[in-house]
Amino acid sequence: MCWARIEDEPTDWRQRIARDFLCFRLPFSTISNDREYAMWKYFAHARSVPGAAPGIEHEEIADLPRGAGQVQIRCIDYCPEQVSIQEIHDLEEFLARHRPEWTAVRWISVDGLSDTRAIQVLATKYDLHPLAIEDMLQKTQRPKVEAYGGEGSEFMARLFIVAHAVQFQEGRLQHEQASIFLGHKTVLTFQANRSTEWDAIRQRISAKGSRLRKSDASFLAYSLLDAIVDSCFPILEVCSERAEELESLILGNPQSDLISQIHQFKRDLLLLRWVVWPMREMVAYLQRESHECVSETTRIYLRDLYDHVVQIIDLIETYREIASDLIDTYMSSVSNRMNEVMKVLTLIGTIFIPLTFLAGVYGMNFHHFPELDLEWAYPAFWGVCLILAGIMIWMFRRRHWL
Repeated sequence: MCWARIEDEPTDWRQRIARDFLCFRLPFSTISNDREYAMWKYFAHARSVPGAAPGIEHEEIADLPRGAGQVQIRCIDYCPEQVSIQEIHDLEEFLARHRPEWTAVRWISVDGLSDTRAIQVLATKYDLHPLAIEDMLQKTQRPKVEAYGGEGSEFMARLFIVAHAVQFQEGRLQHEQASIFLGHKTVLTFQANRSTEWDAIRQRISAKGSRLRKSDASFLAYSLLDAIVDSCFPILEVCSERAEELESLILGNPQSDLISQIHQFKRDLLLLRWVVWPMREMVAYLQRESHECVSETTRIYLRDLYDHVVQIIDLIETYREIASDLIDTYMSSVSNRMNEVMKVLTLIGTIFIPLTFLAGVYGMNFHHFPELDLEWAYPAFWGVCLILAGIMIWMFRRRHWL
């Protein structure tokens, strides 16, 4: 893998975009011109130089560009009788100390990927696979699970799991990649930004007598995945409310901006489907394939997690069909409104056809019109016009055309 290292604050816009994108802190809203957009698009799709070696080796992590984002590293050691929660400021010093003998499970969470030194230290300590490191540093990696065997310490990370948590931010659906490394007694998690989905897991670990405290590391990994999956249900409730709201607006008074709202709704569902659909295969693998790091007790709970994933997928597909129907309903509603307008205009034109005929007849330039010499000719003309218009309006109403 070939990476460009930027030591100082870059002054060139190409270097700035390269540095910011690789550190996962460049939002699309900061793009100011076409050149920067082209570079942003390039770095968004270019993973590495063609022909470069796959993966990121441990010694190459230090060459990654450093970002300016904050990094929070926390460690939770627990067993049924005891728990220790601490925030790590010096990771190398912390890992150099011996692990407490009473620790049954250790969970190290890294929120923020800008500290490449910390990532390198953890990768070296727990012998993380180069391919897993590369996938961890990509925000758009497809949810999956990979098994990496190996010899050595019992704390070596043997399973690598990628999942995505979704949440609404400023009215838009956003996703956050979560990378989980599972060993016999250790769980490592990496996220580009801190999320709140796992706060409940930390509270359950702190509660004495909880099932999580009495279980192994694989149950912790299951709990983390379960929290991510359960976070989709509130999103689906919001999607249901949005579908009902859009349907009411379409049937009530369809406006031109509704079509853009419907397309945004479909894009959110597409993103949700991209996040959840591969998780069915991932959970099925963990449930079906026996692995040394996944206990039989945890596999029972994975069946329940699989049911939740299937339920979410079914709801997503249902809402996608509703979104497609909303577009058809919108087009039909707009077409009906146009037909109503055309019908009214046609009826008005039909009413004026006989009146136009009479006006045309008496507007001809002939010398002898017997009616022109009568005093009541002009009011009679208007009376005939009004009678004809009244008769036609009565006929239209009788046939429910008006």
